[in-house]
This record gives sequence, C-alpha cells and structure tokens, in this order.
Amino acid sequence: MLHMTNKTHSTAVVIIPPEDVWEPIQAIRREHDRQVRRWMPHITLLYPFRPREEFDALAEQFAQALREVEPFEVRLAKLCYFEHGEESLTLWLAPQPPGPLVNLHETLWGIVPDCDEVRRHREGFTPHLSVGQAKGREKLKKLRLALQPAWRPVSFTVREVSLIERGDPPDDVFRAATTVPLAGDRRNSEEVRNSNDESNPKSE
Repeated sequence: MLHMTNKTHSTAVVIIPPEDVWEPIQAIRREHDRQVRRWMPHITLLYPFRPREEFDALAEQFAQALREVEPFEVRLAKLCYFEHGEESLTLWLAPQPPGPLVNLHETLWGIVPDCDEVRRHREGFTPHLSVGQAKGREKLKKLRLALQPAWRPVSFTVREVSLIERGDPPDDVFRAATTVPLAGDRRNSEEVRNSNDESNPKSE
C-alpha cells in the first residue's frame, strides 16, 4: 500500500457509464450542470485523488483488490438532491442498488485511506451521478418535479473503474487515463490497460 498523502483535484476514480446511455443524462446536464464541459457522466468513487504519476502503481493495487469483484448492473431511475447550504443544492440520479457501489468504494478507499473526502458527509459515502445545480431549495424542488416524470430509467453494467485526469485551463476536461476491469471482464482484456492506447478515449 502506498502511504503518500498528496492529493489533487485534477484526478479522480470514477465509474463512467457506457457512451450509448449518455444522451438522456447529457440532455439534462447541458441545461442544468455547470460542470458538463469538464466532467463526463460519472459516479465518483474517490475525489480528490493522487497525482497522475502514481496511477500505474495504484492501478496495479486496485486490480489485485478487484480480482474477485464481478461486474454488476446499475439502474438510474430516481432524481434526488444534496443540500450544501440554503442556496447551494445538487441534483443527482440515484444508482440502484447502491450496495455494490458502496462495496467498490470501500475496497478502493482501503488502499488510499487518505482519499476520504467523499465519506465526510452525514450519510457517509452516497453513490450518485450529478446532473445539475440550483440556488435555493424551492428552485431545486421545482426542477426535480419538472424532470422526474419525463425521465426514463437508464441501466448499464459496471465492468471497470476509471482513473481520470485533467490539465490546467484551457485543457481542463477530464479524460480516462487508466481503467481497471472488474474480475469477470478480464477474460477479454488485460488486467490493467491504458486508455491512452485506445482510439476512443471516454471524454466529451
């Protein structure tokens, strides 16, 4: 286990849904999420994270930790929200069931226990996929009520975790640098592969 404590907001560990389910998510984000340019649709597991130069070593440790974790299904059906204060709220899609995502987070956090910011909330780690922000509880509630009836649930299989990075402005869009497949997905892939070698990096 690495014992470094240097962290950065320019890297993260996330789950990225397959691109064929992005559009309904992005349709909401384009209208309501100020981070739509910088972040791809994602479920955060660890953020902030370690510097890019530690990715290779950490990916190897993650691969060992995830060697028995099978791919699992996630369904995005319900819109929920966080309150960061009276005038700062975040709208998000709730991945169901949350259990496998919580277990995945716990496994990775055990390797980098200093990367604990996503655990520092009243309810602890809460899996979510952010789709927007609003100023004021009433505005957020109205937005949620407007969007929920038209939302059609989206499902996908979680097959890998992604270590992502961004540069400084203007090159500040997150991109997957390294992916670590879950156990059942290693039959047709290398244990750890660099997304930079792929022709289609997962970025906006």
